[in-house]
Order: sequence, then structure tokens, then C-alpha cells
Amino acid sequence: MTRLIARAAALAVAAFVVLGPLASLAVWSLAERWTAPSPWPQRFGLKYWNRMLTADFLEPLRLGVVIALVVTAAALVLAIPLGYALARLPFPGRALVLLAFLMPQAFPQLPVFASATREFYRWGLAGTVTGVVLVHLVGALVFAVWTMAAVFRALAPELEEAAWNLGASTTRTFVSIALPLATPGVVASAVLVFLYSLDEFTGTLLVGAPFVTTLPVYMYTASQGYELQIASVTALVLMLPGAVLLLALERFLKSEYLVFFGQL
Repeated sequence: MTRLIARAAALAVAAFVVLGPLASLAVWSLAERWTAPSPWPQRFGLKYWNRMLTADFLEPLRLGVVIALVVTAAALVLAIPLGYALARLPFPGRALVLLAFLMPQAFPQLPVFASATREFYRWGLAGTVTGVVLVHLVGALVFAVWTMAAVFRALAPELEEAAWNLGASTTRTFVSIALPLATPGVVASAVLVFLYSLDEFTGTLLVGAPFVTTLPVYMYTASQGYELQIASVTALVLMLPGAVLLLALERFLKSEYLVFFGQL
């Protein structure tokens, strides 16, 4: 009985920690009038949700999705062949290549992106969508390359070896055998990169401001202006694709892939 009570209490605490902030966001998003010292809004309504249908909100949403799709496509184009090479082809410096893709995450993001911003201004890329795509790729390739390397290492090499023994080239073996088998891993990598780009804030603010505004930057601007209702609506909208895609990620990210994460 004591054990059951302890488990129920632990679940209640976990639910409060997880759902408490979400409940606060939901209340703020519906609060049309909330003045101190009232502990509860004086008037509820959908006024701020209706503002989602305006260009002021839809343009950052559209731009953020477009940037995330471009970053996802570019990251996969680079990471799939590189991940296969790192998993299957022995070459000098392989471990250093993998470690190099961890460097952007090895240090705090603010100094990394601030240093990159200086170079982007020098090359005329600051304040452009191209610049934001490139700065997103810095972090996105960490997820894409390590995921794809783990995916290809998880595949049994016997089919590829049989193709090589029958005279197939490395390229043909990759296209006709390895890549189809790795499709679930490619989808999982795409989901990770898309979510990273959609939610990326620091690099977007430093490189894209004031001309490129995505939803995280829009939410930050709203909160700085004490428009807490708009910031709450934006946060809830950002959470929706994340929740849906994370459910998809659970389906495609197989346990055998995780075994090879972090292995050089």
C-alpha cells in the first residue's frame, strides 16, 4: 500500500512538473483581461488565437517552416553519403571527422553563433534567409551526420558484401541496397533536423534580425513587449508539430540505431 501511494505521489509530481507550465500557457493564451492582484483572469476569450489568422503571425510561421524544410533537405543531402562513408569506408581521420561535427555543440551556442555572425556580415549574408539556413545547418549537421552514421552501422553488411562480390560498385550498392534499408533512419534524421531548425532561436536572432523572423524570434519579441498572450499562443503552436513529429520519431528511430550512437 505504501509503495502504491509513493508511486501515485511520484506520478502526481511528474504530471505537475510537465503539465503545470503547459496549463499556464493555456491560461495566458485565453486571458483577454488579467490585472493584478487577481490570481485569475477577469475575462477569457479567443481574441489572441484569432490573431493567428493575420499576416503578422502567419508570415513567421510560413517562413520558419520553409527554412526548416530547406535545412532538412540540405542536411540530408550532405549527411547521407557522409554517414555511409563514416560507417562503411575506413579512411584516415574518420574519428576526427565525427568529432568535428560535435564541435558546434561542444561550446555554448551564443559565442559560436556570435562569431559566425561577424563572418556573415563580412560576406553579406546577415539579415538574409540564406544566412539563417547556413547557421541552422551548423547545428543540424550534428544531428544528421551522427544519426546517419549510426543508422548505416546498424545495417547488417552481408547484403552489401554480396553485391560487391557480384561486381556491383560501391555507389550502386549504396543506392540499391543500403539506402532503401536505411529509409526509417533517414526519416528519423529528417524529423530531428526539422524540429531543430523550426525551434532554433539564437542563430536566427543573431544572423537574421531584423529582416528574418521565425516563430521563436516572434515569440521572443512578443514576450519582450510584455505581450504574454501572444507569446503563449506562439509557444503552444510551436509545440504542436514537435509533439506530432516526436511520435513519428518514436516509430522510425529503431533501438538498434541507438546502440551505435557515440561509437567512433
